[in-house]
Amino acid sequence: MSQETSGATAWPTVTGIIPTKDRPELLKRAVRSLFDQDYEGHLEVIVVFDGTDPVDIGVDVPENRSLRTMRNSRTPGLAGNRNTGYLAATGTYVGGCDDDDEWLPAKVRRQVELLQSRPDAILAATGMYVHYRGEDIRRDSPAHDLHLQDFLRHRYPEVNASAFLIERERLLTEIGLVDEELPGGYGEDYEFLMRASRLGPVVCIPDPLTRIHFHDQSFYVSRWQTIDKALKYILDRVPEFHDEPAGLARIEGQLAFANAAMGQRSEAVGYASRSLRRAPTTKHSYAALLVASGLVSADKVAAMARQRGRGI
Repeated sequence: MSQETSGATAWPTVTGIIPTKDRPELLKRAVRSLFDQDYEGHLEVIVVFDGTDPVDIGVDVPENRSLRTMRNSRTPGLAGNRNTGYLAATGTYVGGCDDDDEWLPAKVRRQVELLQSRPDAILAATGMYVHYRGEDIRRDSPAHDLHLQDFLRHRYPEVNASAFLIERERLLTEIGLVDEELPGGYGEDYEFLMRASRLGPVVCIPDPLTRIHFHDQSFYVSRWQTIDKALKYILDRVPEFHDEPAGLARIEGQLAFANAAMGQRSEAVGYASRSLRRAPTTKHSYAALLVASGLVSADKVAAMARQRGRGI
């Protein structure tokens, strides 16, 4: 969109959806980050409360912004929260922001500009800062388009549910809602991205335009059984993994680590062995073998990964 046509009436409405549960101070920060976008069009913020009735957020609503609150009307958890928001949204484009994350001021404007210049794209992503223990760790997204094959080979954690923007109509009619059957909702944005990238390329703004907060109380820290079930579910839902050895090895490495963390030594060694036969450089598998041998704890490995702005 050119500068000459970028008046408030020329910019489409964008809806930002914030799923939340029992984190009022973090929620205020997330809402303010959406309101503070340098976007000239209308920005609708929908806060979806999971398992509790909506409460006053205590944030003033600026001009050309709106705020709606509602209770999750679907499956409890992140997937149901996101879908409740997607279905209620009125924006041409929709995006999510978890209640402990932030959108940086240029995010929406630059993503709308990119999507309007690339009608072939299925969604737009950005880079991110990972904030952990007072430090911002910069993670740029790829400068090139991403396709299904790319997501099979690599997770690209910068392309996450707090980062991407997508046309609402395409989400509802072509891609489909977030999978609410995925165990614990773990990896729901990854499964969604693979489904979406079957239909068109994911385009990226490499610059970090979101801030993702890692903390030791994160929902999935040490929930290894849920992670194990979710990864197996994803392998069943995405048969293309079996034609991409490096990608399958990566998932098997994660399964090996989850089983090692649960004390399931034989399962961990089995997954790690299969993974390393497919791709000898799979880091998760080596970490799993260390945990399975008792040389290091799973929590210590996970903490070391978070210090580098990464997850397990």
